[in-house]
Amino acid sequence: MGCDIPTKLEQDAAMTTSLLETTAKALNEKLESLDLAGRLALVVSLEGRAVFTTSLGIEDQVITAAIGKNKLAVDVVTLQTGRLFNETAALIDKTEEAFGILIKRYHPEQADIDAYAARYGLNGFYESVEARHACCDVRKLKPLARALEGATFWVTGLRRGQSGNRASTPFAEADLERGLIKVNPLVDWDIETINSFVAAHAVPVNPLHARGYPSIGCEPCTRAIKPGEPERAGRWWWENDEKRECGLHVPEAAASSIIPNSSSAA
Repeated sequence: MGCDIPTKLEQDAAMTTSLLETTAKALNEKLESLDLAGRLALVVSLEGRAVFTTSLGIEDQVITAAIGKNKLAVDVVTLQTGRLFNETAALIDKTEEAFGILIKRYHPEQADIDAYAARYGLNGFYESVEARHACCDVRKLKPLARALEGATFWVTGLRRGQSGNRASTPFAEADLERGLIKVNPLVDWDIETINSFVAAHAVPVNPLHARGYPSIGCEPCTRAIKPGEPERAGRWWWENDEKRECGLHVPEAAASSIIPNSSSAA
């Protein structure tokens, strides 16, 4: 596709910070002028494994539709945290059927869940920010690490309009911690564009969106938003920090040190 992005990305310690940053910058510039299908096709054309992590939210459903309809070689995975809404879990099977794709499920390790419950209680995340971070670590971050093993590109559904914390998100960025390139092909889409795509392409969406849940995570940690609130105001609503995140996309407290790794967790 006439791209000056390096054609060989090493998938081990030899992937230097400089190479990651140079590659991300070049890719960021290329992606801006393309449509969604073109952005995804460009990533697929580069050497290396591309992984898309979907939470089954409306943005992720749009990306899944583009991957499926264009038969792109992107691995689609989801984090089965064990605390998802029933509506979200049901949408996984429906989405696979709609687009003829396989969505690989990654689950938390039972040993990690048991260790968390022993220390904080099963719902201890309501009691402190530390405990909430530790829960996200067990149920999301560790499964994510396994999902991204061997990946060169991590595709996400991040949009700048989702929250102030994401307002400056680029199309592509170096994820130095994970040693890969994060690609955000919907970063410049607004919710109106998202809704128009869904309607035009008959994309199945989570029924919770129509009930006031623009951002959907685990059931105990997600509420419907009130009129005028930001899209992600319903996530971890009991915390005061308006920029709160789980750590998947914006690093927070080092929860990974709170619960020891189980023997099989990455």
